[in-house]
Amino acid sequence: MEIDWSQTVRRCMDGDSAAWAELVRAHHKRVYGLCYRFTGSPTDAEDLTQDVFLKIYSNLGSFDTNRGSLQVWITTMTRNLLVDNFRRTKNQRITGSLDDGWDQTEELRPIDRLVGRDPSPHEMAARKELGKMVQEALSHVSVELREAVILRDLQDMDYKEIAQVLQIPEGTVKSRISRGRAELARLLERTKREVM
Repeated sequence: MEIDWSQTVRRCMDGDSAAWAELVRAHHKRVYGLCYRFTGSPTDAEDLTQDVFLKIYSNLGSFDTNRGSLQVWITTMTRNLLVDNFRRTKNQRITGSLDDGWDQTEELRPIDRLVGRDPSPHEMAARKELGKMVQEALSHVSVELREAVILRDLQDMDYKEIAQVLQIPEGTVKSRISRGRAELARLLERTKREVM
């Protein structure tokens, strides 16, 4: 059953703490994931996630279902706070793994479920190293390209939603994603050559 988020928002504005807890629980993982992917720091991501939810709570009255879904509205608020934070700090950090702090339980591919074998220590180390390389490369991609790639490839938002969040045309979204992916691939290829 689909949750009527506009009703949940109204309940939050009326002081219903259970409704607020439901909203936070439903959207925390996405907000934290976006903050983490953008900053590369679990500590900063947690702090920024709290800031995002404070901002959401104080701006609940501005949510309008006619202008988009609650998910798009929350993602827009998150993105705006991240951009403001980035401008304030002017600090791009490098982190450990893309998966640190995201999902503590690793999702298995269907073939892995059938075979039922855990990855070897070597495979786990290789995945972790690859994650480090991707996060480091991502931290060197320009902010406008990085946010488009993160929203599409890591947050799995569609082009229309990304256009709403970034307040740019869909064509520009597609262009930024394409350029961001190309830049990320170039940086990873350079890293691969340096390692070999």
